[in-house]
Amino acid sequence: MKLKAILLTLVMVTLLLSGCGNKTPNNNNTTTTPNPTQGTAVSPEATAPAATSPAATNGATTPEATKGAGTDVTTTASIVDTEEAFLKAIGKSGTWIICLTKDMTVDKDLVMEGEFKNGKKDDAGKEVIQRKLALYSQDENRTITGKYVLTAPKMTVTSPKASIQHGTFKGDLYVDVADFELVDAIIDGDVYFTKKEYQDSFKMDDSSKVIGKQSVK
Repeated sequence: MKLKAILLTLVMVTLLLSGCGNKTPNNNNTTTTPNPTQGTAVSPEATAPAATSPAATNGATTPEATKGAGTDVTTTASIVDTEEAFLKAIGKSGTWIICLTKDMTVDKDLVMEGEFKNGKKDDAGKEVIQRKLALYSQDENRTITGKYVLTAPKMTVTSPKASIQHGTFKGDLYVDVADFELVDAIIDGDVYFTKKEYQDSFKMDDSSKVIGKQSVK
């Protein structure tokens, strides 16, 4: 009896030891490492400021109407559609560029006078002198959308570096300054230069035309 009891005890001990040795770890206790890319991703485009196209900020419909904004008054533009505003704009206290928005007739002699800066600087750093009578309008892409006719008995130009651009002046023109220029402009009348040197420095492109005569007077 004692021998059977001893053998039975040995079998039970062996079974217990075998069961402990084959026990596998509990996988439910493992730790999960968070995915570093989890969460809301933000792309560079999401944080970058929205781009604004030049066309979106340029509402000007007249040539260079916004140029010189915030600078000296002599570098700004005058957009005019009345005789009173036009006469003020071409005078000594006017602006470097005068922009018509429609045909205009003035029953008095005109004088474009005064020295003006256009807000730019040359290669030497000096401010650029310029005076421009713009007889046209344009869109934000600088495409000309309209050309206008300015009519007066006569107009005298004394402003340095002056020009008439993209339109028609109907009347006689007196040029009392050097380096006067026509750019795609028509003078429906005579052009008189007060000095031969002014006539010699006069320029006009292939699109411009003087219907009357040109002479020194």
